[in-house]
Amino acid sequence: MSIVISGVTKKYAGKTALKDLSLTLEDDKIYGLLGRNGAGKTTLMKLVAGHELPTSGHITIDGKNPFNNREILQDICFISESNNFKKRLKIKEVLKIASLFYPKWSNETALRLLEVFQLDLKMTTKGLSKGMESALGIIIGLSSRARFTIFDEPYIGLDASARYKFYDLLLEEFEEAPRTFILSTHLIDEVSNLFEEVVLMRSGELMLHEPAEEMVERSMIVTGKRDTVDAYISGKNVIHESTLAGSKTVILYGEKLDIREAKSQGLEAERCHIQQLMVHLTEEQEGKLYV
Repeated sequence: MSIVISGVTKKYAGKTALKDLSLTLEDDKIYGLLGRNGAGKTTLMKLVAGHELPTSGHITIDGKNPFNNREILQDICFISESNNFKKRLKIKEVLKIASLFYPKWSNETALRLLEVFQLDLKMTTKGLSKGMESALGIIIGLSSRARFTIFDEPYIGLDASARYKFYDLLLEEFEEAPRTFILSTHLIDEVSNLFEEVVLMRSGELMLHEPAEEMVERSMIVTGKRDTVDAYISGKNVIHESTLAGSKTVILYGEKLDIREAKSQGLEAERCHIQQLMVHLTEEQEGKLYV
């Protein structure tokens, strides 16, 4: 079973947030949903989570529309960067409400994560710091054991140590109770090793959807003397280039980019990080959007 997004367009007051987007997300995978601000990532997550309806097109989960569908929504947990719970409740009340909504809720996980993030059941959510609020959202998302768990920048306010705890906990939960995680983040370098597949968006459209390893394997950073680099990159897809003195560095993205071949021509060559690819695949140069 899977999430099937077919020809979805979403408009707000005349502004188009998503344009004829089609995508299929399968069970039991960790997806990185990437793109610049305004790419349409949050809009897509809200539609998948059944919070809104598309202007046109269809979203189905197991063949059913998630919008206002209790049967489907109990299998979807969407944790945004804020406003995940009422600010007048105690933590124990927030977790109790969540446990009643999600049939696969793990109270054992919730109690363990409260200790990890040093939160107390008696705390009132109104007095939580931004980091504590993010930690509580993470606890709800992981403890829900929802078949589709969606995190939209879930760690605003958390320090580096707490963020890395979250990454480790997500992997532990994925191994113990496999389900689909959709993770949208700007801290790509920190978390990219979790991604099985990458969904890259730009200006409301789908740029690419492919396994993270294949995305990296299709990339290469090449550095060397300007003339040598220019000769090597002839006919190849260059997504970024810079020159310093007589040295030139380019980032290539395409098929059959052989590091050994580049090195045999006296060039320095290595694969790109996913964050580098996201930045340069989505940037505009001289009016041209690279693909």
